[in-house]
Amino acid sequence: MLRLRYLLTLLLSLPLFAQTIVILNVNVLTMTSPKLATKQNVIVRDGKIESVSDKLAKMPEGTVVIDGSGKYLIPGLAEMHGHIPPPNAPPGVINDVLFLYLANGITTVRGMLGHPGQLELRDRAKKGELVSPNLYLAGPAFSGVAINSPDEAAEKVRAQKAEGWDLLKVHEGLTVDEYDATANAARNEGMRFGGHVPDDVGLLRAIKMGQETFDHIDGYIEHLDGAKGPVDPKKLDEIVKLSKKAGVWIVPTSALWEVLFCTTPLETLKSYPELKYVPAGSVENWAKMYIDRQAKTPREDAKNTIANRVRILRALHKGGVRILMGTDAPQQFSIPGFSLHRELLLMRDAGMTPYDILVSGTVNVGKYFAKQDSFGTIEPGKRADLVLLDANPLADIANVAKIQGVMVRGKWMSRADLDAGLEKIAAKYKR
Repeated sequence: MLRLRYLLTLLLSLPLFAQTIVILNVNVLTMTSPKLATKQNVIVRDGKIESVSDKLAKMPEGTVVIDGSGKYLIPGLAEMHGHIPPPNAPPGVINDVLFLYLANGITTVRGMLGHPGQLELRDRAKKGELVSPNLYLAGPAFSGVAINSPDEAAEKVRAQKAEGWDLLKVHEGLTVDEYDATANAARNEGMRFGGHVPDDVGLLRAIKMGQETFDHIDGYIEHLDGAKGPVDPKKLDEIVKLSKKAGVWIVPTSALWEVLFCTTPLETLKSYPELKYVPAGSVENWAKMYIDRQAKTPREDAKNTIANRVRILRALHKGGVRILMGTDAPQQFSIPGFSLHRELLLMRDAGMTPYDILVSGTVNVGKYFAKQDSFGTIEPGKRADLVLLDANPLADIANVAKIQGVMVRGKWMSRADLDAGLEKIAAKYKR
């Protein structure tokens, strides 16, 4: 006890971003199993996890000590369908979006709408020059607007490979020939691709051609005719088995789809406290778009679609198809980071346990990016992306929102640091 008290006094005198940090006496969910390791000491050095143990060796001079007593440590979470503002966004907007992710425990973002100039941002984040999650970026989208021929699609694949993008983003509007040319060129260039399923292509062909992620569960409602009533259980079982066999990944973005199909009441959306982190004009525009969509979308079709998306996600998860945590933020009423905590509750409603949900944002993300880096569990040698919680996330997935601190690449941000950053953003839009 005396040694613990002595170490804790260092908090008042040591710099925030020392090379070595120890989190003392914390309950650790390593994500190598659903079992909590209690009263552990986690040592981080030079951006990597050095050790996880109930013992504590002598620490080097200058070590930062964080008291984890009564708290819970999990790996950093991921936003696997996020967006980063373009380089020409208003001053400060990019930094605000990146901070909002971090303040909510998101230490990895897969950007799914690339803009010229963003690769520099990704590299600066990796070097620690920005307060930012780790970024993996898709290039500018392959859509019916951007692509006008199969040859143009193949050339764009080669160009994005040469430029250094992490993956290709497929959007709506591609013809079958353009889509096939994209997929074939991606295979030849060793580029992964994912996103939407163009209407002309359809789910079965997209799976056959090697599309890797199906964001928004795109293509499944259409394949199962889920807007018109309950899906056929036999057909659902068949597509789940095919998805599993093909090794696809699903990024649900369920919370946003409830907004887009107007099944979450507008007044509920307008009451979200996190709206204070965006301009009032944006909220007003989102409300107008909601009202317009609601008038154009048949109510029964919308209800059927959302109900069947829950059934499909439940079946995919139960069938062993890999799920990746994601929300499509920033987006209408979908504020970076905060949207993730709403998404977790809908994943729970689809039958996923708290541990299953955490796997989708940690272990699975680490597997998805295994060729680029090593992270997603709390083990020696892994990238030190960590979230310190006030309560046990296995008892209630909502406890993931009770954040006491976030570490990204070994750099620690306390609750006070996070609150100060959030207050600064909110002050811009005070109303």
